[in-house]
Amino acid sequence: MTDSPFDLIVIGSGPAGQKGAIQAAKLAKRVAIIDRKDVVGGVCVHTGTIPSKTMREAILYFSGFRQRAFYGKNSAVKEGISMEDLAFRVRAVMAREVEVIRAQLTRNRVSLFCGSARFVGPHSVEVGGGEDGTPVQRLEGEHILIACGTRPAHHPEIPIDGVRVLDSDQVLQLTQVPRELIVVGGGVVGLEYASMFSALGVKVTVVERRPQLLEFADQELVDGLCYVMRNQGAIFRLGEAVEAVETDPRGRVVARLESGKQVRGDVLLYSVGRQTNIDMLGLDTIGLGADPRGRLTVNEHFQTEIPHIYAAGDVIGFPALASTSMEQGRRASCHMFGVASNGSKPVFPYGIYTVPEISMVGATEQELTASKIPYEVGQARFAELAKAQMMGVDTGLLKVLFHRDTLKILGVHAFGENAAEIVHIGQVALELGGTIEYFRDASFNYPTLAEAYKVAGLDGCNRL
Repeated sequence: MTDSPFDLIVIGSGPAGQKGAIQAAKLAKRVAIIDRKDVVGGVCVHTGTIPSKTMREAILYFSGFRQRAFYGKNSAVKEGISMEDLAFRVRAVMAREVEVIRAQLTRNRVSLFCGSARFVGPHSVEVGGGEDGTPVQRLEGEHILIACGTRPAHHPEIPIDGVRVLDSDQVLQLTQVPRELIVVGGGVVGLEYASMFSALGVKVTVVERRPQLLEFADQELVDGLCYVMRNQGAIFRLGEAVEAVETDPRGRVVARLESGKQVRGDVLLYSVGRQTNIDMLGLDTIGLGADPRGRLTVNEHFQTEIPHIYAAGDVIGFPALASTSMEQGRRASCHMFGVASNGSKPVFPYGIYTVPEISMVGATEQELTASKIPYEVGQARFAELAKAQMMGVDTGLLKVLFHRDTLKILGVHAFGENAAEIVHIGQVALELGGTIEYFRDASFNYPTLAEAYKVAGLDGCNRL
């Protein structure tokens, strides 16, 4: 037992847990955060956002992908790129992020307990002994924030062994870059890895049960991504489901599809959904239930059905982004300690770190059409921008959707280099009620990719 109860116990040190704990500490509350010693920073730092995006940067650097428009495939920095080349950069960034997180928690006097957490009462959490042999401890907290994150979902018919058949957490365990890669699952994670390896020169086949990829995104941009990947040799098997996965006598992976087709490769990446880690917490002890996928239901303040227990991050489902999880954790702490925060529902940007990137904020054309909202589109193609020419970028598009009558911005969609960066300009204009005329009349630094907003503003107004 601790000497006195904590004001807040946070289960999980990922983005939601970190920001929730630090916000409470800033309010002079006594805070404890629990996580296993080897995963401080959560999935985000160790197997998800940080390693995958760092690996993407390493691939773009070593392959010379960004310079191919000028120098062709001879722009590669190194021939025979290995997984060790990629992993070196990933390990360095991960180690630095862990240092930063530990320093932030220490600076804010947040107590870190290493081990697995399990409820033993409505206000009591037991922390299992850590790797260093520390004894089991029981912590008492006035409030509890569940931010335990997720892990890749597995299928009983897919024999994931971490060698030939991997889930998305195991990609960096590859000992060598495969010549042919099968990616089962055309969601965000599957397409990110598929496009990365495709840029590296790997022959990639994407198998997706649904007939369309990334249905929530602007389909013109998704089509652009598929066009780029197909030009690099990628194959898409849409509307296809995997029936079984085997290994042939030559040690190659064979994916048998329900349609009777067979897809062969050196490695198969199974990336179909994620499941929460809620099953490890003993929620039955306190009578708190989760849905079939392990997600907790919360209200607008991130409270569960037990008022003093909150939940944030991937464990509550969509949008399950590091950026939104951070804000959810912060808002949960504000509410539990009676501090007002912006009560409006935030408009969050969505970044898909494929090669090239896709990013969006606000409504899509499909949504506006279904809602019968009269809209117009202002477009800017990166090929028309001087900065893009200097960078060797010949693919990219910015779309600004706006109301035909009020001219207010309704959605912004970007595809191409730095799409996830420039979308924030549109996000600010959208949230502040800006119009397409703002972009038409504003001056942007020249040459920049942000100048695309000026071009889109002129294009949109011309359409009227």
